[in-house]
Amino acid sequence: MSDLPQIGVEEEFHVVDLETRRAAPEVDALLGKLAGDEFAPELQRSLVETNTPPCRTLDELREHVQRLRGTLEKVAHPLGLGVVASGTVPLVELSGTDISAGARYERMQHEYQMLVREQHICGAQVHVDVPDRDMAVQVVRRVAPHLPVLLAISASSPYWRGEDTGYASYRSMVWSRWPTAGPPGDVETADDYDRMVEDLISSGTISDPGMVYFDIRPSAHLPTVELRVCDACPDVDDVVLIAGLFRALVARASEEARAGLPLPQARHELLRSANWRAARSGLEGDLVELVGPALVSPALLVGQLVDSLRGHLEAAGDWEQVLELSRQTLARGSAAARQRRAFGLRGELVDIVDGLVETTQGRAPTGVAVPVAPPPPALLGGYRPSAFDEAVSEGGQVLPHYGFMFRVLDRLGPRGMTAAESALRTEQRARGVTFRVGDEPDRLFPLDLVPRIVTAEDWSVLSAGLAQRVRALERFVRDVYGPREIVADGVVPARVVDGAPGRSRTGAVMPADAVRISVAGIDLVRDRADRWFVLEDNLRVPSGIGFSIISRRLVRSVLPDLEPPAGVVGVDDVPRMLKAALLSAVADPVAAGADEVALLSSGPVDPAWFEHTLLADRMGVPVVTPRDLQVTREGVFAVGPGGRRRLSALYRRLDEQDLLDATGADERPIGRALLRAAASGTVRLCNAPGNGVADDKLVYAYVPAMIDYYLGEKPLLDNVPTYSCADARQRAEVLDRLGELVVKPVDGYGGNGIVIGPDATRAELADAAAAIRARPEGWVAQELVQLSTHPTFTGSALQPRAVDLRVFAFQSRVGDRTRVDVAPAALSRVAPAGSLVVNSSRGGGAKDTWVLR
Repeated sequence: MSDLPQIGVEEEFHVVDLETRRAAPEVDALLGKLAGDEFAPELQRSLVETNTPPCRTLDELREHVQRLRGTLEKVAHPLGLGVVASGTVPLVELSGTDISAGARYERMQHEYQMLVREQHICGAQVHVDVPDRDMAVQVVRRVAPHLPVLLAISASSPYWRGEDTGYASYRSMVWSRWPTAGPPGDVETADDYDRMVEDLISSGTISDPGMVYFDIRPSAHLPTVELRVCDACPDVDDVVLIAGLFRALVARASEEARAGLPLPQARHELLRSANWRAARSGLEGDLVELVGPALVSPALLVGQLVDSLRGHLEAAGDWEQVLELSRQTLARGSAAARQRRAFGLRGELVDIVDGLVETTQGRAPTGVAVPVAPPPPALLGGYRPSAFDEAVSEGGQVLPHYGFMFRVLDRLGPRGMTAAESALRTEQRARGVTFRVGDEPDRLFPLDLVPRIVTAEDWSVLSAGLAQRVRALERFVRDVYGPREIVADGVVPARVVDGAPGRSRTGAVMPADAVRISVAGIDLVRDRADRWFVLEDNLRVPSGIGFSIISRRLVRSVLPDLEPPAGVVGVDDVPRMLKAALLSAVADPVAAGADEVALLSSGPVDPAWFEHTLLADRMGVPVVTPRDLQVTREGVFAVGPGGRRRLSALYRRLDEQDLLDATGADERPIGRALLRAAASGTVRLCNAPGNGVADDKLVYAYVPAMIDYYLGEKPLLDNVPTYSCADARQRAEVLDRLGELVVKPVDGYGGNGIVIGPDATRAELADAAAAIRARPEGWVAQELVQLSTHPTFTGSALQPRAVDLRVFAFQSRVGDRTRVDVAPAALSRVAPAGSLVVNSSRGGGAKDTWVLR
């Protein structure tokens, strides 16, 4: 332990008036009551600095950081002052009279003018020992590419002079105006560094070595490396996390330097750009991966950094603590996001300051807990919903849980939203987020800027109801391809099962213990705040999971400052949930290839090819087409340039008939061979063939009865009342009320063939009646549900558009039972103007869907 480099932290704090919550130039009053060199003034008289002693362990460092913060509060509170650890505070005046005394500060004020008056900002600086200054310079260059991640973790300064800046770290933007701020200089030795500093002084750019404000630098007077890029952090945990990561980065860089490894070649302008992106996004939007370069999620980049440093963290005894702290930080989001949540409740900046004062001392913020709606914003000037609207009341008032969103959207205004929409389309093109309808060329996925909210209370109801529904549907599929007890007991008529368009002989050959429905996509609608209906079950190859995941990434990327007070359940873990469900279906979990899953696709010709590649990448599994597969007596193999790899499960994303007609790697038909392999249990097909028997429009009407029959429970979610045209009595009622009902073909999909009675012409109603009379078993009718509407940006304004909700449930095998998990990656689909049909093939779009915590 004696060889472990010591670490120390300098923290800067804002001094605020506890009554007005404004920055208060009262540091002299504090320092007059504080002894020793652990406390010092800063450039502005509303700022104070603390310095921990050198520490060997993170626990020791934590104790000193907490002690110094507590000491500051004990002195400040009797004076009516508070101390805040954050990059900025929202209420501050830029005055030239509040500069701390001293010749150096006075000279800086004269030379840099407004730049000095703007320095109402606070950072957290970490120092780590190195053997000498030559090593320090080498470490600086090698660690610099990783600093944007540390900045994102620390981001705590979204507000500046009473406004939301749109940045997570606006302190970085203010700090970057110094002539020497930014990535370190291109030097390799201490002599090179000293000559560079001398040149900067000679040029008149700076007056002393202490004004070299690189993001990371060698100390001017100690054998240490100083991390300077980070915002001050309200949470002590974030300070400790950053310190642990930085020490490990320094240790690794020192090893690389001693081994003579070449310096990283990241370009200076790319490093600046990565820092800018971290300042803009924090942990809420994408960050720059310098290798590529590419935009990646913060969770991925932080996770990769922590994993890559494991050996050095373990050597320091920091691994478990840093791993846990990194997970906690990613789960709760940046301090910038938490400030926006506080503001979002009622739009008061003082709430942010109150929360920061408490968090700085490790206390949970108190105060406002109930959201307060803002006045109707100008964006809703012409907003006239014709049905229940999920965000706006009948009187035009924004509903409280949408208040935060409209505060941000109102700040952007139509021009800002148009710019954000343009940025959204640009990112979609760059990422290839496309889909295809029929034989048309690929088109951009039609994603709206304005997210839809599902409250925690609603989600609890939906999750329980959908899990119940999937359990019953699983029992039904197994039953109708086996003993058909539900038919024998008269619950579901034989003609409904036998005539189901999705019923196939392949369903009967699946093993009796196979999980039939690994992935379900259930469509829901609502017509009032407290009533949801299930509209449709999708049990064959439901699509949309990948689009829901990328929608979150895209909207977060262009609007990272949009942060709900309660926080949003993340979607980054959904691919892991999906993969776990697929692997659970494997018959023999210890057999060769038992951990090998592949996504089975028809390839780039598939309309959802983007989604296939995205999900496979996130699950860490290959995408294969039938032409990549070989079936032998030993099992199913993926064949490629690297040889054969046995597969235990195939996540089927192509149509059943396409699979049966497909050709394998040996250029022979492979569909029947795959089915035989699935029947014998050597491979699992997820979802199983034959699931279509349970998801057509007529079988749908019997799901409530299935729930009662198989589970002995009352349905938690209602169906839309449905009439079978095959039944003479029900058919007569349908024909009599055709202008009031919605008529659907039993085997329809994608919105095709639907006739909405109130919107149909006389000719369309006559055609529908003729089609029903000609083939009654092919049609159902449903009561018309006035779909809820949601604000949708239409290029210049917000307009109400009808929406539905597709929710995905994953079913896993757990011993001899199954478990259903409802994924938080839901997809809201949006109908075009004047329509209730949300399908993309009919001009519909989509929204990012936020499930609140």
